[in-house]
Amino acid sequence: MSAARHYLFLGLYLLWHGCGLAWAAPAGELPAEVSAALARSKLPREALSVQVLPVEEASRGKNPPPPRLSHRADVSVNPASLMKLVTTSAALELLGPSFTWRTPVYVEGVVRDGVLQGNLYLRGQGDPRLGVEKLWQLMRRVQGLGIQRIEGDIVLDRSAFEVPWRDPGSFDGEPLRPYNATPDALLINFKSLLIHWVPDRFAQEVRIHTEPPLSGVQFPSQLPLTPGECGDYRSAVKADFSDPLKPRFSGAYPASCGEKLWPVAYADPTQFAPRAILGMWQQMGGQLRGVVRDGVVPTQLKPVFWHESAPLAEVVRDINKYSNNVMAQQLFLTLSLQQQGLGRQGSSQDIVNRWWRERVAMAPPVLDNGSGLSREERITPAALARLLQVMWRSPVMPDLMASLPVAGQDGTLRRSQTQSRAHLKTGSLRDVIGVAGYVVGQDGQRWVLVAIVNHPQASAGRPVLDALMDWAGR
Repeated sequence: MSAARHYLFLGLYLLWHGCGLAWAAPAGELPAEVSAALARSKLPREALSVQVLPVEEASRGKNPPPPRLSHRADVSVNPASLMKLVTTSAALELLGPSFTWRTPVYVEGVVRDGVLQGNLYLRGQGDPRLGVEKLWQLMRRVQGLGIQRIEGDIVLDRSAFEVPWRDPGSFDGEPLRPYNATPDALLINFKSLLIHWVPDRFAQEVRIHTEPPLSGVQFPSQLPLTPGECGDYRSAVKADFSDPLKPRFSGAYPASCGEKLWPVAYADPTQFAPRAILGMWQQMGGQLRGVVRDGVVPTQLKPVFWHESAPLAEVVRDINKYSNNVMAQQLFLTLSLQQQGLGRQGSSQDIVNRWWRERVAMAPPVLDNGSGLSREERITPAALARLLQVMWRSPVMPDLMASLPVAGQDGTLRRSQTQSRAHLKTGSLRDVIGVAGYVVGQDGQRWVLVAIVNHPQASAGRPVLDALMDWAGR
């Protein structure tokens, strides 16, 4: 072959195959802009683990397409909330997108002239989203049975979940953060209060409203206003929640803050459901002669009605878009409740592991509570990327995709600076940040992206994730 023809064929080869040179990186090498972002963040290359794959798996009889980028992809790392992708994917396939939680209500005794001569029973079945409005609807249906006064007790049956007691502050020393709420078969409003601050400039005070109403708990109703910048209003009000029955605010509220909503986990979480249920019942004009207590529904009783939750697909959107930990744990326990009649963490781990081996055909991740709020959970980026490939071809793919935050638009990615078109779950702990999901390139090609930083200064790596999202979206 002449030299001219040799270079002609070489030029045609590069023209034909060179379309990949703009977006592909040699195996094990990071794109230049990602390496630069790591350097600016003062993070070592070993802190980052990443895998970028085409969404399509190998066709029958063909080898899988190579990764577009792979760096430490087979290293097992802490994924933080990216583990929610495992839990929600398994749940969507095992339970179905239309699955609902049904909370049965039982009446023991007869009802005469608006009075129940006996007990009212509520049996929790793990509903992750039984908030203030839903609790009001449930109690309104009780009143619809003609009950205004209960001569006996309101009995809460939480036996559907077997959850050992855990100090909500044990994970990171923040017991009043709602993300540390522990699961409960009868989970009311995430065991959290919503404190509503409403400034009244004429009276020079801020009015304080709380939801849900908690029986026996005395909250201050107002606090002085103060001038100046809003800043850290939570410190300015000098909150003291050490006495669960008498929370106190000894500071002042900056008038420039306007209206604010402050979610706070109740300081005595085991008593939150009893106090919230009785408080709602009393606010609606109901009366109770007895007490609200834990117990078990007698076997001979039949439900008078069921309170039905939103469908699973809607709940999964809340879990993934806003990275709700306790909702993810409720869903994780629901898997074993539905299959075995009792929600237990170890049983749910076994169920997810079996599903994983059948669908993903790789070594399963190390599971703890299924939410990522854990120091024990582990997965490799390669395994998580493979899961996302599998789910791309699943019948429930639209439901999973709809649950992922849209970059720069909503959920935990609303403030992202990336220019790429992407649906990505985020994850963060004190020493972990990551993203995982789907990115659309400028040519319409869709990619799976999994990127995780494990390092004591992991939070400095957010520009690294943005650089990876931008690179994958080219």
